[in-house]
Amino acid sequence: MSSSPTAPATTAAPPTARARRRPAARWSLGLILLAVPGILYFLVMNYAPMAGLVVAFKEFDVSQGIFGSPWNGLRNFEYFIATGSAPRILWNTVFLNTLFLASTLVVGIVLAIMLNEIRLSIYKRTMQSAIFFPYFVSPVVISVILQVLLAGVGGQSGAVNDMLSVFSLPQVSWYSEPGPWPVILTIVKVWQLGGYQSVIFLAAITSISEETYEAAAIDGATRAQMAWHITVPMLRPTIAILVILGVGRIFYGDFGTIYAIVGDNGLLFPTTDVIDTYVFRALRTLGDFGTTAAVGLFQSVVGLLFVLGALQLQRRFAKDTSVL
Repeated sequence: MSSSPTAPATTAAPPTARARRRPAARWSLGLILLAVPGILYFLVMNYAPMAGLVVAFKEFDVSQGIFGSPWNGLRNFEYFIATGSAPRILWNTVFLNTLFLASTLVVGIVLAIMLNEIRLSIYKRTMQSAIFFPYFVSPVVISVILQVLLAGVGGQSGAVNDMLSVFSLPQVSWYSEPGPWPVILTIVKVWQLGGYQSVIFLAAITSISEETYEAAAIDGATRAQMAWHITVPMLRPTIAILVILGVGRIFYGDFGTIYAIVGDNGLLFPTTDVIDTYVFRALRTLGDFGTTAAVGLFQSVVGLLFVLGALQLQRRFAKDTSVL
């Protein structure tokens, strides 16, 4: 009995190039539409105002406007540099920001490691919320707290001076002695940002494989050794990114916190006066828009140079953590 010949299997025709491109084009158009609001925001809020940078090179007159005011070259920059306060202001800005960056990073890493060692989840979440809360405290509230602790209210000497008297130590007039204020401001920043930094590092720690810790435990490593030889090295990429972001703003003083705490107290200017507070006073008292714009442009350019320098150093000495 002869069998009927089977028909050859038919194969679907390969899709045309136009059909292959159509889904990709549709998705690309959707992504572009999603990005349009963000692009417009940065164009309007960040890039369009950069046209006002010409004020740094002009003798600005409100009646004539930005583009109608006469040019004065680099005179605004010369005025800032010629002031006797310029070296002190620049040093205070760099020194305080370096203290803030280093201390908050170290405390954030330590807090993240300590939180990661807590096994009771309820206690862990409670502690994490408690140390994160100071990030939301207003600088004005921090200023009031410091006044109560350092200067006291109602004729009292302040809680810190009372504690010094218990140990027979001399009391300090905190708001007339500029020396201790870099330490005081650093403590404030650590209290304010330490918990915030710890959340970032804790998120990075949770991405570390548990098998690495289990292998170390089998080899007899203690929890402290695991933290030092496993956790900290694995946090290097996160640390590198935060350092680069911090270095980029090393010429920007924390105006809100410093001015809320120090205000116009000239006795504390030798160690607390930074570029931002100086510019604010110059604009408020002198109305000198040209000099303030020149200082702002100087901050931006130097910040860009610091970021580029930090990236080059990172590529040279820590290629495994390079962000570019």
